[in-house]
Amino acid sequence: QVILRESGGGSVQAGGSLKLACTVSGPTFSNYRMGWFRQAPGQAREFIAAINYKGTTTDYADSVKGRFTISRDNANSTLFLQMDDLKPADTAVYYCDALTNSNGGRWPWGQGTQVTVSS
Repeated sequence: QVILRESGGGSVQAGGSLKLACTVSGPTFSNYRMGWFRQAPGQAREFIAAINYKGTTTDYADSVKGRFTISRDNANSTLFLQMDDLKPADTAVYYCDALTNSNGGRWPWGQGTQVTVSS
């Protein structure tokens, strides 16, 4: 059974920062490429960041490149997303997931964590 717990969201003003965390219970965390997704109201879930098994390679959607940083702690089965220079367009519920080769999600969604950025 996979359990994903996202945390760290909140309300910030534009230009602010937040750091999200996701703890994974069940599978062996270090066996999976991991990623972050987000879903804004009325929109489909959007892939935004990926990280490989050891944390040595990352990839980002153009919308967050240069502002967000994904990282992982395999010893504690935790995934992170440092978000800097936040914009109102970043307002969404953020989810973590293991990734397929095409950067789709593998597991049932967790509850997500809400990020709200005001102008």
